[in-house]
Amino acid sequence: MLTLLSIGLVTLQAAQGAGEHAEHFNKCATVCSGCQLVCDSCFKHCLTLAGEAKKEHAETAQYCSDCAECCKACATLCARQSPLAAPMLQCCATCCDKCAESCDRMKDDKQMADCAKTCRDCAKHCRDMSKMLGKG
Repeated sequence: MLTLLSIGLVTLQAAQGAGEHAEHFNKCATVCSGCQLVCDSCFKHCLTLAGEAKKEHAETAQYCSDCAECCKACATLCARQSPLAAPMLQCCATCCDKCAESCDRMKDDKQMADCAKTCRDCAKHCRDMSKMLGKG
């Protein structure tokens, strides 16, 4: 049975472990926030194109919107150095991969190419951070 003292020690150990990675958490939070902004902008771009009867952009708009939300949550948890950041980092990397794949289908669209690149960079940062935490 856990006592308040053992709960306190586990919490302290987790905080100390997160403190070792504070700089990396902050960098990952910054990268995820930047990806959120790019994905939100690309969402609007895709929505506009879908509204112009370019239906192939509707699915990509959904990926961009969902990826932006995931990146926002990941940035928040990383900024807080949350113990729940590890699973969110893995989720964010997966969302970024899917968004990049979808944006890559529109080869001649610069904004979508930029979104795909940003998502790939974010996925890499998330995976690297997850490995650093020993969870990936």
